[in-house]
Amino acid sequence: MVTVDRTRGYRVFRVVNTIILTVVVLVTLYPFVNIVARSLSDEFAIRAGKVNLLPVGFTFRTYEFVASDPTFWTNYRNTVVYTVVATAIAMVMTTCYAYVLSKKHLKGRTVLIGIAVFTMFFTGGLIPNYILISSLGLKDSIWAIVLPNAISVFNLLVMKAFFEGLPVELEEAAAIDGMSTYGILFRIVLPLSKAVLATMVLFYAVSFWNSWFAAFLYMSQNDLFPVTVYLRNLIAGATTGTSVGADATDMTVATNIKSVTMVLTVIPILVVYPFVQRYFVKGVMLGAVKG
Repeated sequence: MVTVDRTRGYRVFRVVNTIILTVVVLVTLYPFVNIVARSLSDEFAIRAGKVNLLPVGFTFRTYEFVASDPTFWTNYRNTVVYTVVATAIAMVMTTCYAYVLSKKHLKGRTVLIGIAVFTMFFTGGLIPNYILISSLGLKDSIWAIVLPNAISVFNLLVMKAFFEGLPVELEEAAAIDGMSTYGILFRIVLPLSKAVLATMVLFYAVSFWNSWFAAFLYMSQNDLFPVTVYLRNLIAGATTGTSVGADATDMTVATNIKSVTMVLTVIPILVVYPFVQRYFVKGVMLGAVKG
């Protein structure tokens, strides 16, 4: 009888859980589907409030309008370059730092962990950071975006916990065979850490791809902006009534041009995510067991 009750309760749980998750998925997808529908709809249909989940007055005119703007593609290229370079540097620095912190016999390990955790709660502030970046001569360069955000402490602690969970015997056996520290890291540890590495790459890539404030703050030339700043300026221009970017005075595309830009901006992340999604849960959960 107990088994029947448990089975019945489990079935009820599954039904309720399915309903709740379905509602969450629908609520999450609705804004994105609405943006896609607006990007493919006629300007007058959007102004009349007729666009919901399906396009009204289907047209690609706005996509052609955005695609004809060279500034958009320059900023798009900048975003790709910034994301790739920043993610690569962040992964190297985070991996090396996390691997060092995972060694419990390391002298000063507690101090190094304390320094990292301290930065999670306390920062120098906006003005000191701006003065620092300016004094280092990093303004109007990719390094103003890459270096200040090269290490995420959250990602660092997750990767550290993952490394601590790896069998120590593997590294000891490799050391006995004469393998160096770097050899152990590159030939033993990293091949066993594909899940957490893929997860960290996703975290960093999404963070750098969506970042706009650092570029907005430290860059003054339009040809250096990422596409997120292009989008921000576009929205700001529409809000204040001024035109930003390519000939935005064309009122036939003034409303849904923002939707088109959003869709084109998010497409690369949507394409990349399925390839690393299978590592996502495994990487985070394995890295969260300890630490």
